Amino acid sequence: MPTLLLRLAGAMQSWGTTSRFDQRDTGKEPSKSGVIGLLAAALGIDRENWTDLEPLTRLSMGVRHDRAGIPKYDYQTVGQGTEEIVNSDGNVQIRSRMILATGKYPSGDHLGEGVQSYRHYLADAAFLVALEGEDRSLMERTHAALRDPVWPLALGRKSYLPSESIWIENGLQDAPLRDVFALWPWIASQRKWEDLPEKLLASFESEDGSGVLKMDQPLSSFAERRFGSRFVRSEWIPLPHEVPHVPA
Repeated sequence: MPTLLLRLAGAMQSWGTTSRFDQRDTGKEPSKSGVIGLLAAALGIDRENWTDLEPLTRLSMGVRHDRAGIPKYDYQTVGQGTEEIVNSDGNVQIRSRMILATGKYPSGDHLGEGVQSYRHYLADAAFLVALEGEDRSLMERTHAALRDPVWPLALGRKSYLPSESIWIENGLQDAPLRDVFALWPWIASQRKWEDLPEKLLASFESEDGSGVLKMDQPLSSFAERRFGSRFVRSEWIPLPHEVPHVPA
């Protein structure tokens, strides 16, 4: 069964599944909805197109934590504005008001203090993501699209750009997902001050319904934003050593 590999490495990446309004979360690894969205961008699948998106959602996904990253967050304020009010005596008064998405002020005399937003992300993370499926033609088209994407690719948010190519040479393997993880060399470059890890954390979709429940399985087009559940199990695997040849 063919397996498609992606390299998700960057200074910042965020894979939220429960974000609401002023709190933007991130998981500890790429979400399936986020990875499928990335593939859709590479293939040029519109956010309202469920017909072409649905085959991608049937792929089984695994994630290997080659460098787990450091959880951090940005503190931001949005929506704050000021306006000048000329009083009846001719004096000018400056006061704060909320600004709507249209760029205009709300009607009436409502004052606003702005919205505080916390945006969580992973710093300096590198993940090897694998997608396994039976449709080799789909995998070949997707692998080619990652090298020459229709739309720009990002790591969860538009401003979080990959530091290395997501496309991997020989990244389409004729082997099961677990076997590829066990053989593929470490994708995170070693720094002078760090030791090589002896083992890496890897997560796999559970076939028997055991493991951690995640609500990131796309059930509709991204325009409708409906997501279902899937179960994920994690385990430690030995750090693969460099091999002279990985079957293509």
